[in-house]
Amino acid sequence: MSDTLYTLASTCQHSEDIKKSRFLAQAAPVQTAEQALAFVRGVGDPAATHNCWAYRIGQDYRFNDDGEPGGTAGRPILQAIEGQGIDRAVVVVTRWYGGIKLGAGGLVRAYGGTAAECLRRAERLPIVAMARLGVHCDFAELTLLKARLREFDAEVMHETFGADGVELDIQLPALRAEEAQARITDISRGRYHARRLD
Repeated sequence: MSDTLYTLASTCQHSEDIKKSRFLAQAAPVQTAEQALAFVRGVGDPAATHNCWAYRIGQDYRFNDDGEPGGTAGRPILQAIEGQGIDRAVVVVTRWYGGIKLGAGGLVRAYGGTAAECLRRAERLPIVAMARLGVHCDFAELTLLKARLREFDAEVMHETFGADGVELDIQLPALRAEEAQARITDISRGRYHARRLD
């Protein structure tokens, strides 16, 4: 299996009817726990029987069974997120009870399966590891340096102007950091060197 993790390109949803209960999975990309919980509050249906959810953002994760028997809803949703190689995402599975009990195994399959199918159908984006570089340059070479950095998908996060030049804080894909550092040294003919900030 690939080590590449993915996040969702946008919100998505998928619904299934299982033994007369309706299950609706809704998923979204998130960057923070606060965003994940806001999504849960925003899409949960107060009229539904249960609004179970899980999110994963790096090493930070939470899940909630919302009244279903412990371990039958939130954890299977989290396992669906992990099983699909997805990070920085939240999934809410809402259930409208249809009168037929599913049992613990049936609930695990219903919640986990609905979440997994929602994520399978979702458009994904690879999560690219980023690096930060700091470099000091003269005013005269600032425009050239910024133009060359674009070749590395680099973004200037912050620039500080001083009496003797400009200090740049740059973010770029980690796989391109060494190449960018070498290019910066070449552009300046060895007068300045980019240093890692992370």
